[in-house]
Amino acid sequence: MNLPQLYIGSKVTKIPIIQGGMGIGVSLSRLASTVANLGGIGVISGVQIGFREEDFEKNTSKANERALAKEIKKSRSLSPNGILGVNLMVAMKNYKEMVKIAVNENIDLIISGAGLPSELPSLVKGSNTKIAPIVSSGKAAAVIIKLWKKRYDYLPDLVIVEGPKAGGHLGFSLDELNEKDLPSLSKIVKDVIKVIRPYEEESDKEIPIIAAGGIYDSKDVKEMLDIGAKGVQIGTRFVATHECDASTEFKEAYLNSKKEDIDIVLSPVGMPGQAIINPFIKKMKLIQEKVTKCYNCLTPCNPSNTPYCISKALINAVSGDVDNGLIFIGKNGHRINKIVSVKDVIAELLDF
Repeated sequence: MNLPQLYIGSKVTKIPIIQGGMGIGVSLSRLASTVANLGGIGVISGVQIGFREEDFEKNTSKANERALAKEIKKSRSLSPNGILGVNLMVAMKNYKEMVKIAVNENIDLIISGAGLPSELPSLVKGSNTKIAPIVSSGKAAAVIIKLWKKRYDYLPDLVIVEGPKAGGHLGFSLDELNEKDLPSLSKIVKDVIKVIRPYEEESDKEIPIIAAGGIYDSKDVKEMLDIGAKGVQIGTRFVATHECDASTEFKEAYLNSKKEDIDIVLSPVGMPGQAIINPFIKKMKLIQEKVTKCYNCLTPCNPSNTPYCISKALINAVSGDVDNGLIFIGKNGHRINKIVSVKDVIAELLDF
C-alpha cells in the first residue's frame, strides 16, 4: 500500500511513524535522532530530562530546562534534516518554560498530554513549531479543538489518539479501565475522525490523526491506516533497541516480562498507568515509602501523602536499578523477545 506522509511545516516524513516520547530518560537524543534519520518523527521526552545534570537535586527546574536545550541541540546535530519533536506533559510545573525552550531551539513538533494543553497555541505563536494534543476520546478531541479555535483561531497540526493499551500514564480513569466495554483504539480513532472532519472541511486544512497505544506489528499499523489514521505513534517497540537511551537492564526488563506481569498501577500523581509489576511495585502495595526529597515536578503530586516519589522510581529504573524502580510499558510489551536496531523495528512495522 502507499504510505501516507505527515507534513510538519516545510518538512515531510518518509514514513508515517512517530516514536513515542518516553520518560524519564528513555527517549532522548540518540533514539529520537535515529528515528528521524530513518524518515519518521523522533521524539524526546522532556519530563525530568535533567536527571543527569550535576545540580539536578538542588536546582531541578533549571537543570531540566538546560538539559532540554542540550538534547534538542544534540538531536539536531545527529539528524540535521530529520523531523524532531518533544513530548511535554501539561502536568509539569515548569511546562510553559519548557515549551518556550523547545520553541527557541526550533523544535519541529511539541506533543502534549497528561492534562489539557489549553495555552499551547499562544506559547508557539510566531514560530515554526507545530503542536499536537494527546486525546483518548472523541469528546476530549472536541473540547481541545473548540477551545483552540475559539481562543486562538488555531487548529491542531496533528492529533495523537491514545488508547488504553499504551504504556505509561493513560488518559482514562481507573473506573473506565475496569469497564468490560472499554472502547478499542480503532473505535476511538473513528470517533475522533468524525469530530475532526467538519473542522477540516471548514478550514480546508488536513488535521492528521495519529493512532497510539498498543500498536505492535505491521498488522496493527495497517489496521489503523485502513480506518483513516494518517500515521501511528509507537513507544514500547523502540525500547528494546540498541539505540534506545535507557540502560541495558531496563531493556532486559522488557525482554523478561510476561503477559501477566503487565498491569495498571495507580501513579503517585493520581493517574493510572501501565507498568511491569516488578518487586518495586509489589513492595509499594504493602508500604508507603517516605519521600525525603521532593523534586516539585508534577502539579497533582503531594509529597505528604504520595506512596513514593515517581521521579526517583523512574530514574532508578532507566539507570539500571530496575528492582527499585517503576518501569512503564505498553500492554503488548511482553511480546518483545530480543534487542534489535531501530531500523529493524521500522522495517517490521511497515512489512505489510
